[in-house]
Amino acid sequence: MAVTHYAQPPPMSQPTRYIQVLSGSHGNEYNQRHNVVTHVAETRFRGRTMGKWIIFGIAAALTVAFTIWWWVPSLDAHLPFVETLCGPVECSFAERASIYGGVIALIAIAFALYSFLTSGQRASEPPASTIRAGITRTGDLHDNSVGTVGRDVSGAGAIGMATAARGSAVFTGDNPTVHIGPSQSDSAPPHTSALHQLRQPVADFTGRQEVLARLLQAVGDSGVAISGVRGMGGIGKTELALVLAHRRALHYPDAQIFRDLGGASEEPATVSEAMAHVIRAFDPQVQLPQDQGALSALYHSTLSGKKALLLLDNASGADQVEPLIPPSGCLLLVTSRARFTLPGMHTEDVDTMSPEEARDLLLAIAPRIGDQADVIAELCGCLPQALRLAGSALAVRNDLTPEAYIGRLQGSTSRSQELEEAYASIATSYDLMNEESQTRFRLLAVFPETFDVAGAAAVWELDIAQAQDTLSDLRTYNLLEWGEATRRYHLHDLVSDFADSRSDDSERAEGALRHSAHYVEVLKQADDLFVEGGDSTLMGLAIFDAESENIRAGQRWAADNHGSASAARELCNRYGSVGSSIFMIRVHPTERIRWLEAGLQAARELNDRSAEAIHLGGLGIANDQLRQYRKVIEYYNQRLDIAQEQDDRRGEATALGNLGLSFHSLGEYRKAIEHLQRSLVISRESGNRRDEGRSLGGLGITHDRLGEHRRAIEFGEQHLAIARELGDRLGEGQSLGNLGSAYHALGENDKAIVYYDQRLEIAREIGDRLGEAHGLFNMSTSLYALGDHEAAIERMAQAITIYEAIGVPSADDARDLLAGWRGEV
Repeated sequence: MAVTHYAQPPPMSQPTRYIQVLSGSHGNEYNQRHNVVTHVAETRFRGRTMGKWIIFGIAAALTVAFTIWWWVPSLDAHLPFVETLCGPVECSFAERASIYGGVIALIAIAFALYSFLTSGQRASEPPASTIRAGITRTGDLHDNSVGTVGRDVSGAGAIGMATAARGSAVFTGDNPTVHIGPSQSDSAPPHTSALHQLRQPVADFTGRQEVLARLLQAVGDSGVAISGVRGMGGIGKTELALVLAHRRALHYPDAQIFRDLGGASEEPATVSEAMAHVIRAFDPQVQLPQDQGALSALYHSTLSGKKALLLLDNASGADQVEPLIPPSGCLLLVTSRARFTLPGMHTEDVDTMSPEEARDLLLAIAPRIGDQADVIAELCGCLPQALRLAGSALAVRNDLTPEAYIGRLQGSTSRSQELEEAYASIATSYDLMNEESQTRFRLLAVFPETFDVAGAAAVWELDIAQAQDTLSDLRTYNLLEWGEATRRYHLHDLVSDFADSRSDDSERAEGALRHSAHYVEVLKQADDLFVEGGDSTLMGLAIFDAESENIRAGQRWAADNHGSASAARELCNRYGSVGSSIFMIRVHPTERIRWLEAGLQAARELNDRSAEAIHLGGLGIANDQLRQYRKVIEYYNQRLDIAQEQDDRRGEATALGNLGLSFHSLGEYRKAIEHLQRSLVISRESGNRRDEGRSLGGLGITHDRLGEHRRAIEFGEQHLAIARELGDRLGEGQSLGNLGSAYHALGENDKAIVYYDQRLEIAREIGDRLGEAHGLFNMSTSLYALGDHEAAIERMAQAITIYEAIGVPSADDARDLLAGWRGEV
């Protein structure tokens, strides 16, 4: 029966402090050994001792009286009771001696009889010498905790009453009634309380300083209602809670009690069991009531007025924790894998360790790991439990090199074997789900990175609302992570591996098909927004950037399976054709070539000529960036043939314009102008403003190469106007760069730098790394021409860095020019 917070005893002046360490993993619990003598037991011992001294005092008084009577006979007249006992005072010496000895004998017999009658009770109490010497005894607690003698702790409420009476407290209704009589445990071995049960945290506890600082602040002197720390199993929450508990232990000297609530098991501890554990920590011999209400009253009575710290590990949820909230003046720490809240709760989410913290932990456990620590940390997903397993294996097995262990972790089967305990921790939470939740959880392994609600809905074939509810349910098991900043979900690497290991081939294939089908539509949406221009360009780029790993995974599956599944073939074809514009600045040319070649093959198998033409055009653009110009012209000619075959005037204009740019790259400028002029005419006839602008831009750079710089500027300005009209940020940036080059050729470098600055701004805004590198390259040449050699060298070095990062041949040109400026050639 749940007891609400408001049913607790009246609050004391000291506020209750709770820390809920939610979503914690369980660990080995070792109890510090502190046996404490209870107040009531000490009271009984002192009572019996006082009785002995009373009898001894009476005997001493009688002895003194008879001694005086013996030595001072003249006083006999004043002591009538002596005559009553001994007769006339003139009695002889022998008579006096016999009477005196008889009295002393009677006193000795009475003292011996009292000792014999009370010996049974004395046997059930630990001798004073044993208590003071600190002998350790094992308690009869549920968690087999063992205590060592510590300090005296006062009993409270009904416990003290019942024990003091050497009987048991039986509760009926709300009022305790004490029955005096032998306790049921009187014949049992002696028990001692176990009030200091916290084990030490692991000696190499690493990191978590920010989270720990916030928790310490939350449970400071000002106090808070409830605080919480959440995360999945194996994340290190129990150790964090233990560190926190030890930091605060001195503020709660009456008791520090630990209890594993078994929340991740099939049979978690009941509220009654948890209450019993706490009560028996104070008095192991107490007879507990069967009624839940009475037990709750006894629980709160036991803790009332105490400065006690309770660490309840591995809780199942709010229903299990709320009735255990202690009275004012106590501190409650709770760890759990489940996500739940209670009124006033302050929560902290514990994530995986940072790469730096993970490396430090590995090196603390096994210093010989050395420079391989970063690799092992990554393979362990920076999960503390997995890191500890890896570090311990290398610390113990000196014959196993870090490199060999890395090889084991890189194999999926070996990885699960090496990190068996970490997987077992995940399996515990997984087993608590129902069958439907388990199926949906397994399907999430298809996501290589973060994902949103729409992605999960597509894989599960649910609507958005149902998917949201399911994701929220899965989060309660803390196997699913949530990024507050990104508003996206994520499976930890080890959790994803676990989910995949529980799936069969059929389930994997079905999930991958749904995933691939969804993300080809996401790619199309991103590309359409990018082409739309204006603010939509940035929206399209944002969508692509957020989903790039999922898009790549979807295309990869489609390409790998297009030969065996018709659905995969269709998807492979579409992946190569729907993202052609955004690919220009977001996908490396070599990667685009792989996508487009797979798409071209699928299109030809499907006899999809329109898609085939798009793939050929994309292959031409990608190879152009790699300076494979003869190959480029071959692809564009095939693209042109299909457009003319289908009477596709727009496709024809695009193919002609691209051929013109290829001839420009080959230095065949007159042939380039011929193709670009034909493209311009068709574009204007069909009203295709985007291709019109590109044709004008191509004519501008070609005339610039022919030395016709003013004419080049005319074409460039027309291109710029159309790009701005359409909101084509990529085209606008390109036209600005071309205009800068024309002014540079005219020697007007100040004006050229103005255009290059604008070029750079747009490139950085839309993430056009190649455009940014071109802008830096061109600006450096103008700066060098103006005599600002230092600035020129700096920008050229920046351009080289980007060229090398994206792997394009322009890096060679830039390096050669920079070497000449530095006098290295």
